[in-house]
Amino acid sequence: MEIAYEYPWTYNNQYFDSNDIGDYFGFVYLITNKSNGRKYIGRKYFWSFRKPKGKKRKVKQESNWKKYWGSCDELKEDIKILGKDKFKREILSLHKTQGKVNFEETRQLFYHNVLTESLDNGEPLYYNSQILSRYYRKDYFNKLD
Repeated sequence: MEIAYEYPWTYNNQYFDSNDIGDYFGFVYLITNKSNGRKYIGRKYFWSFRKPKGKKRKVKQESNWKKYWGSCDELKEDIKILGKDKFKREILSLHKTQGKVNFEETRQLFYHNVLTESLDNGEPLYYNSQILSRYYRKDYFNKLD
C-alpha cells in the first residue's frame, strides 16, 4: 500500500491513511522512542471545525493528524534531536465520538501507569508528565508512600 505522507501512523500493524478514517472522530495513540524505549500516549482528532471569516457556520475539515507528533515538549525535543525515523507512531484505538476519544486516552494513561513506570536506568518510561492537568508525575514517580 502506497502511503502519501512521511512516517505514517500504523493501526494493527497496517499503515493508516485518510481513506481509513470512515466515520471515526479520532484516536488514541502511542509514540515510542526506538533508541531508548520511552513512550508517549495521547489522543488526536481526525477533524477540525473552523468558522471561516465572514461566514456563519463552522466548516469541517481534516486535521493535521498525519503530521502530528504529540503535545509534549520533551518528546518534541527528542524528535528534533534524534530525528523522526527514531520514533514509531501507532494508533491504539479508534473512536466515533470526541467523548469516547477523551475517555479512552485517560483510561490508557492510568492503565499503563504513565506517571510511575520507569526504565531500567530509573528514568521515567513515559514522556507523559500529567493526567487531566490534575495528576502529576512529580507527585507519584519514585514515591514509596
